[in-house]
Amino acid sequence: MIDHHRIQFERPDLAKLKAKHTVIDLHFHSHYSDGYNSVEAIAQKARELGIGVAVTDHNEIRGAVEIAQYRDILSIPGIEMTSSEGTHILIYFYQLDQLETFYHDHVVPHMGNDIMSSTLLQMEAIIKRARKFKTVIIFPHPYCGVYTGIQNSYFSDDRRKHIFSMVDGVEVINSENMKISNLRSAVLGFNLNKGITGGSDGHRVAQMGRVVTYARCRRNNKAFLDAIRKRKTRVVGKEIDLIRKVTSNGVKLRNNIKNYPDLVEKNIKYGYAVFNTKSREIKENVKRSWNGKKRERQKNYRAL
Repeated sequence: MIDHHRIQFERPDLAKLKAKHTVIDLHFHSHYSDGYNSVEAIAQKARELGIGVAVTDHNEIRGAVEIAQYRDILSIPGIEMTSSEGTHILIYFYQLDQLETFYHDHVVPHMGNDIMSSTLLQMEAIIKRARKFKTVIIFPHPYCGVYTGIQNSYFSDDRRKHIFSMVDGVEVINSENMKISNLRSAVLGFNLNKGITGGSDGHRVAQMGRVVTYARCRRNNKAFLDAIRKRKTRVVGKEIDLIRKVTSNGVKLRNNIKNYPDLVEKNIKYGYAVFNTKSREIKENVKRSWNGKKRERQKNYRAL
């Protein structure tokens, strides 16, 4: 039976949630990738809010390693990797040392030109390498405006179905996403019947806690990650307003300047893939319409 209250589109009441649950913002970026703030500032904000946080920088782990040194902050070791297709994937680790081993053995040798570039690994290869460790693997913002979400034209339906069978769940609310994209992500989360998460995808500390994942469990990494895998988590939050989106995108743009050629190439390829997909859909619709009319004419002819 589906519990529709697992996903709520409203401003989180953190005080109320913290009374009975472990509460974590599972998607946050530091200045080590395309975020604005230092890890010290991120830790201070998490301390003020009284919630946990996962610093999930793009193809980078220094933020995750650094925040783990703050013993009074519950932090989940993680990384947001970019596949060769340009699509993002979140990988959470039960142990920090395993994240460090994974990064040095399976990420660094396959890095692109810049930290914000795509790695050389296809999506399936990333997942298989991450599965060598005890991890929880989530697709962030599966629906979004560009190729960074898994629901894009690079992936055929069959390939995507196989990939979904390899992971633990999807991020159903992302504060940086558009409302329509989050609604589609939420429906996907229900239909997959897998774990669900949510996070601010914050690039400034003002965004922290706008979307959180919570569960009735012990306040530690293992219990919380187990709760995701067992489909015991809930998500509450909403999108940030337009002004904050503009500010956040300004931060990301500044940090992506060196990666601009890679971004242009990916956008061109994505646009081409979308164009081909739409062209096929139009051709199929025309063909179905023509065949339908042809059958109708044959039926009328036989009736004469």
